[in-house]
Amino acid sequence: MKDFGTSDDPRVQAQLDRLAQLSLPKGRIGLDTICLLLDRLGNPQRKLPPVFHVAGTNGKGSTCAFLRAILEADGKTVHITTSPHLVRYNERIRIAGNLIEDDALGPLLEEVLDAGEDLGPSFFEVTIAAAFLAFSRTPADACIVEVGLGGRFDATNILEPDAVAVSGIAALGIDHERFLLAPEDGVPEKPLHRIAFEKAGILKKDTPFAVQPLAEDVHAIVTAQAASVGAGPCCDWEAVRTENGFEYRDSSDRLNNLPKPALPGDYQISNAGLAIAMLRASPLKPGLNAVKNGLQNAVWPARMQNFTEGKLGDIDYGFDFWLDGGHNLDAARAVREAFQNDGRLSKIMSGPVKVNVVMGMLESKDAEGFIREIAPIARRLVGIPIPGHDHHAPEELARIAQNAGIADIATAANVIDALNLLNTGRPNDAWQPTAFLGSLYLAGEVLRLNGTPPE
Repeated sequence: MKDFGTSDDPRVQAQLDRLAQLSLPKGRIGLDTICLLLDRLGNPQRKLPPVFHVAGTNGKGSTCAFLRAILEADGKTVHITTSPHLVRYNERIRIAGNLIEDDALGPLLEEVLDAGEDLGPSFFEVTIAAAFLAFSRTPADACIVEVGLGGRFDATNILEPDAVAVSGIAALGIDHERFLLAPEDGVPEKPLHRIAFEKAGILKKDTPFAVQPLAEDVHAIVTAQAASVGAGPCCDWEAVRTENGFEYRDSSDRLNNLPKPALPGDYQISNAGLAIAMLRASPLKPGLNAVKNGLQNAVWPARMQNFTEGKLGDIDYGFDFWLDGGHNLDAARAVREAFQNDGRLSKIMSGPVKVNVVMGMLESKDAEGFIREIAPIARRLVGIPIPGHDHHAPEELARIAQNAGIADIATAANVIDALNLLNTGRPNDAWQPTAFLGSLYLAGEVLRLNGTPPE
């Protein structure tokens, strides 16, 4: 499976074609290659503005979005690197608030690929090296770096303690088991303990950190790892939901009357709380107005994203479209609870929440568990393939849905065919919310078809 994307710019495409040839050599693990590559590039990771480093299974992307929105509301310029991209590779590198332009991206990737040609770097190692190199060449007030996979051996963990202003660990769950639960001596045996150990690998000596609420035994793994490297202090905090928003509290202060985050789903309150905790533990402490404005203006595509306009919206389907790229059990549960419990959505739905689900999912993901979680909100489920990736067969998704109690099931060849199928026989006045679920790759395809790629 390749994740290199395509570009309309031939100079960028030439470098993406080179990226497509890269793979992680079987058995190679560690930071040696990214270290050598960055050394050849002049160690740009040592020339970054204060870094906010974020790991986690679910919610780390949303936390990064809140960090960026609050910092920018405070008048700061921000670099940010996140993954994966949804439509264009450029989404992975945002320089001083703007997606990297093709004119800059082509030469940047060429420089990094040329420097590491004999090292055999991975796709992600090249991407992180390119991001750090770009960030080192443009002044900014802060840099937000999202971990790609795990933490301990993730390419972003080449960052040294002096570079990191604060570390954050978002919600933990079981995902990427083949990599993160690979047998190894001297690591925790329980799966969630092992995940916590891997994520906590980003913690740095004498560097503050914040963690989303975890079960006591899991939190103990994180604090043990922090103690082993001398990380800290840890910012103890909580976010308490109120009628119109939430209240943030930590050991030194509280922020009252915070608005409900712009991103739908009550679980976003916890992601926003983590972002606030990280900011308050860092040298950059935005004021209350910046926090409130950032919460209300944060944008994170394909996370309970709602759209009614665009090429798909222009077709008279009579649907209200929702898009979420979550692909594990915790993500499925969050989507279900968002439709069931978020007051803004229930007001829109005006009654018991039932949605059409168009679903595609990678073969490596737990489709049975995911569908079981979303079954209570599903009116119909249409299984579709994910072109270019190993995926669960649409017929398999339909069978699982039927076993989970979803009576109305079907399959389709693609997104458009699925929508046409859902539209067949629908009464003209029947308004039906439709959710695209199960994969960020599917989410990217929907945004591409809709003509609304992330900006």
